[in-house]
Formats: sequence, C-alpha cells, structure tokens
Amino acid sequence: MQRIRVLVVDDHRIFAESLAAALAAEQDVDVAAAGSAPAALRTLDRAVTDGRRFDVLLADADLAAPLLAVPPQGAVRDAVPRAVPRDGIALVSGLRTSHPYLRTVVLADRDDPRRAAAALQAGASGWVAKDCSLSRLLAVIRGVLRDETHLPPALLTGVLRELTAARKHRSESERLVESLTPREREVLRCMVAGLGRKAVAERLFLSPHTVRTHMQNVLGKLGVHSTLAAVALARRAGVGPVELEAAAAAASVPVP
Repeated sequence: MQRIRVLVVDDHRIFAESLAAALAAEQDVDVAAAGSAPAALRTLDRAVTDGRRFDVLLADADLAAPLLAVPPQGAVRDAVPRAVPRDGIALVSGLRTSHPYLRTVVLADRDDPRRAAAALQAGASGWVAKDCSLSRLLAVIRGVLRDETHLPPALLTGVLRELTAARKHRSESERLVESLTPREREVLRCMVAGLGRKAVAERLFLSPHTVRTHMQNVLGKLGVHSTLAAVALARRAGVGPVELEAAAAAASVPVP
C-alpha cells in the first residue's frame, strides 16, 4: 500500500495535533504537524534530505507570521535569510517554487471568495473549511493527488468572478508595463525589490537625479501616484524583483 505523507501547518497547536491524530488513524496516511511557517519549511526540507518528502500540505489560511526570517535548511552561516511567509497563502506561493511536487490545500475558518481565489493563484489545489468532516478532508487530500482542484460548491461562483477580474487587471497592468522603456523596467524591478533611489543609482550606475527622473516617468506611465502602487501593479503584471542575493553574492567574491 502506497502511503500518503501529509503535513498539517497551523499555529493553533491543539487544532494541528488533533487534526494530525485524526488523519493518522487512516491506514494509508502518515502525518506530521508544524506550528508555524518556519517550522513547516524546516520539516519539508528535512524530509527531502531524508528521502521521505511529503505529498500534501494542509495550511491554515490565517497562519501568523513570526518576526524573524529563517535561514534555509543547511545554509552557510552568512547566507541571506529566506523570507518568512506572512500567512498560509504566502506559504503556499513560496512552496510552488521550493517544493513544486507538493500538493497544497488551504484550511479556512470562513468562506472568502477573494482569498480562495488568491490561494488558487498562489498554487493551492484546494480550499477547505476547518469544520468540514474528516471524510470530506480525506477526499480532498486524495483528490489533489490526482491533480484535482477542490472548492466548496458555495464558493465556486465567487471564486470564478474573482479570477476573471484578476485576469482583467493583469492584462491591463501588463499593457501599462509594456509602455515602459527597457531602462524604466529595470528601475521598476528595483522598486519591486524595495530599493531606494540611492541604491537603484548604485546598482544601475546612474546618478540619483537620473533615477529620480526614471521613477517619475514610471509612475506617470503606470498612472499611479506612489511607489507602493507601482509595485502592486508590477506584481499583478508578473514583474519580479531584481535578484539582490545573486548580486550580493557576486559582489562578495574576491577578485584574483
């Protein structure tokens, strides 16, 4: 019998352990519990190292974010810390890259079409109420392993509406970003990374005055009035940040 390895992540320890115990009663399920996003990341990394990776992750939608970032498993002492997800949906989004084989399901206290749509966009395969029956949860776990997507029927219309609206916003955002010059797109990616004017100037070998002009042009072409709004629009258009870690690592390599 092929066993299903499940990791429950919830900062309410009693709930996480109770759910893990209920799932563990199934003959074909191995289950573990984690009380935070950093603990979940460590557990997943360790499982991969041990050759016993998890198949499904059940994450609390309202998982609280700790204050500090966590170094990646096995990282060298001076490595740049890995960003800590701010909630369960952010955890799911990060796992799509770091653990692409993992199926994820978000556990929620209440139905919320907007957040359920965000969870699906982040890579989740399902959105399930915390008070659903054990048989329903097991059906979802087994279903997502068959590449099925699971949502409560009452949420379907709302989630489809949210996803349609998101696609519309994305296409509009992409059109605005395409109006930027290559240099302005570079500046925008630096803004997405959280770099200030001086840091952007140093990175792109430009004067602060020139960077200021580029930033003003970016805001004008995107039709926004703040850096925060520009970053939000860039994210919707799929614009990612510049690779700060790669740049820092390159800068630290001694020149022979």
